[in-house]
Amino acid sequence: MDVSFIVTIFLVGFIGSFISGMFGIGGAIINFPLLLFVPAALGVAHFTSHEVAGITAIQVLFATMGGVWIYRKGSYLNKKLIAYMGISILVGSFIGGFGSNHLTENTINMIYGMLALLAVILMFVPKKGLDDVSFEQVNFNKRLAVLLSFIVGICAGIVGAGGAFLLVPIMLTVLKIPTRMTIASSLAITFISSIGSTVGKIATGQVEFMPAIMIVLASLIAAPIGAKISKRMDTKILQVMLSVLLCMTAIKVWIDIL
Repeated sequence: MDVSFIVTIFLVGFIGSFISGMFGIGGAIINFPLLLFVPAALGVAHFTSHEVAGITAIQVLFATMGGVWIYRKGSYLNKKLIAYMGISILVGSFIGGFGSNHLTENTINMIYGMLALLAVILMFVPKKGLDDVSFEQVNFNKRLAVLLSFIVGICAGIVGAGGAFLLVPIMLTVLKIPTRMTIASSLAITFISSIGSTVGKIATGQVEFMPAIMIVLASLIAAPIGAKISKRMDTKILQVMLSVLLCMTAIKVWIDIL
């Protein structure tokens, strides 16, 4: 393990976790393609899709933990929403994480590509008046929240994600949750989800522990920084930046798949 390998993996983890804290996502949608393509392009390492999914599962666990810590005070965290969606997505992510061992690399990449594309489409659905509602008045369809989070959990568990890159647009467009509450609450839900994904990946031997440890160290530093910056940014700017980010990632993944 040389210096270039350590620096590359740490920077990948730092970038993904910073974005995680800023946008309320686990960072897997960024780290998955970065870990899959960047180390190989630089000639420092080559990870399979199964290994990348295992590493990102652990990264998401610690990145979301750091983000939630920043949001723990105030009314940003919707405890009822977190409870309903968190339990459902935990079950789904464990099923996906455990079952992913039976899928081919190409299948995992295809699932990731479809999830990224769906996230992009959802982000461009109009979200008028979302942030005009006070946090105390926020309500949501509980059955729909449970069903959608379970489905997201299965898909996210397969690619080693917490599922926040799908949860965020679903919470904004389908459940009609205000932006800042969505960002904070999705981090907590994703943290719960990543527990299932991580257990499933470790149980099936899909985790490379040394790269995962370096990613975790980067996460503990970068995620809280991203969350602090997010609290000071305009919600419309956050939505536009996340839409662009998801779009670029989806395009890159589908170019490599096709």
